[in-house]
Amino acid sequence: MIRSHVLICAGTGCTSSGSRDVKAKLVEELEKNGLTDEIKIVSTGCFGLCANGPVMIVYPEGTFYSCVKADDVPEIVSEHLLKGRIVERLVYNDSVGKAEAANEEPVPLSETRFYKKQKRVALRNCGVIDPENIEEYIATDGYAALGKVLTEMTPEQVIDVVLASGLRGRGGAGFPTGRKWSLARTLVQDGGQKYVCCNADEGDPGAFMDRSVLEGDPHAVIEAMAIAGYAIGATQGYVYVRAEYPIAVHRLQIAIDQAREYGLLGKDIFGSGFDFDLEIRLGAGAFVCGEETALMTSIEGKRGEPHPRPPFPAAKGLFERPTVLNNVETYANIPQIILKGADWFASMGTENSKGTKVFALGGKIKNTGLVEIPMGTTLREIIEEIGGGIPNGKKFKAAQTGGPSGGCIPASLIDTPIDYDNLIAIGSMMGSGGLIVMDEDNCMVDIAKFFLQFTVDESCGKCTPCRVGTKRLYEMLEKITSGKAELEDLDKLEELCYYIKNNALCGLGQTAPNPVLSTLRYFRDEYVAHIVDKKCPAGVCKDLLSFTIDADKCKGCTKCKRNCPVGAISGEVKTPHVIDQSKCIKCGVCMSNCSFGAIEKK
Repeated sequence: MIRSHVLICAGTGCTSSGSRDVKAKLVEELEKNGLTDEIKIVSTGCFGLCANGPVMIVYPEGTFYSCVKADDVPEIVSEHLLKGRIVERLVYNDSVGKAEAANEEPVPLSETRFYKKQKRVALRNCGVIDPENIEEYIATDGYAALGKVLTEMTPEQVIDVVLASGLRGRGGAGFPTGRKWSLARTLVQDGGQKYVCCNADEGDPGAFMDRSVLEGDPHAVIEAMAIAGYAIGATQGYVYVRAEYPIAVHRLQIAIDQAREYGLLGKDIFGSGFDFDLEIRLGAGAFVCGEETALMTSIEGKRGEPHPRPPFPAAKGLFERPTVLNNVETYANIPQIILKGADWFASMGTENSKGTKVFALGGKIKNTGLVEIPMGTTLREIIEEIGGGIPNGKKFKAAQTGGPSGGCIPASLIDTPIDYDNLIAIGSMMGSGGLIVMDEDNCMVDIAKFFLQFTVDESCGKCTPCRVGTKRLYEMLEKITSGKAELEDLDKLEELCYYIKNNALCGLGQTAPNPVLSTLRYFRDEYVAHIVDKKCPAGVCKDLLSFTIDADKCKGCTKCKRNCPVGAISGEVKTPHVIDQSKCIKCGVCMSNCSFGAIEKK
């Protein structure tokens, strides 16, 4: 008889931290102690607290262990699983991450600052069930929504529920999902083939929401795509997922095979006469294939390039047939909307942005990880409460949302409620949900250059405004960060940004200038400092930096000289050293090795 369940995160984050070794050691220890019939190990998806991985929860107590290593497992088994004594030093603590560092009683996980303001809909099963076991999904009302629509609802009624819920696409532009489905159902009614596609390409730097859903709850996406197929009259679906997501691809294929075996994909599902099946298509990592027309072109086996619209995919998409395309997170909401009703979903969020949104928190934040919050939650709540604030006592400077297509939100707007309209109004966008936090040590000109370099590298090259325009933008930013620009270059920079926005072929090119425009809008003084003062206020841009040694503080220990990779430092033992600026590559090794604070960065 099973008396305890041990849940171990097997998502990509915890796997990279060693959760497989933890599980292997746990299996070994359970066998050694004769507990294999009493303790069940469950490999789950992402719990959300990626910075604290590998993570483990022991039920029925609900004890949450963080930063577990394989060497910790024997103690957990001997103390907790055998003697019933919790290993306090490994228990997740709300304020500092580990209980040993604070004299506080651990609180229930749902009451911690990280989870308290979250509302899990798309992530409801992540970290709860074994994603490779269809019966665990079914036990949490899995496929009940599909059964309901096939036995109790017409396609029109399904679309009406999705429309009434206010669900908007979670992949970027926020187009109403029900409206997209309605168009695909009604625009072409010739009885021919229609398609349902899932965008799991997720190419934004710092974004890992869709990957985590596919790793932790793949059946939710399969069920939702079948519902979409029924609603629009499609019998075939494709999930386009990047090959760099091996765990997600593996679990999704297992889930598809299981759904077919259980009669939940294939012919005559639930005896309703409805046929629907799914296939996976692997992407090669091209960022542009996140754009819907490029994605469909890639599924067709052609070079992934966007096409002008109209015609829109709802009328002429994959293989020139009516197609619905939504991203993973959008689909993950559908089964719950069908089961709990449109009013339930619409009760969360704001007037024009209903429901919840999943964000991948990254950058200068204590609780790096995955969060799902109701629309309208402020940026301050996400960063300071859920995210735990900025590490090392640094000040919050900006947050980047929407990846290369988004913009930077300054500290002055930290109380902005996060929804589609508010983000657009302040020069950013929701995007797929990447949220990168920056502190006072980040240079905003350098941040704009980083995202623009990504866009330059990933441009498909089909249209001149994107292919050439973004390259020229990047060159102008390089000119600024190297101290060679003039003030009039800022006007040229801004003019080119708007030209690209107005003339690029697809949404990726049209939004590429957003990081530049938003940093110009809110951090223009940093651009001016680079140009006029030839200084980088954050001390990041190497061409504008210099390292000098204070002769009064230097003890002549020679440590900086011995570690300099280019031999730019000279001086004898017990005499002040000097840096040859013509040789210095500004790597900062000297400063990090100095024990006396004698080296300054200016």
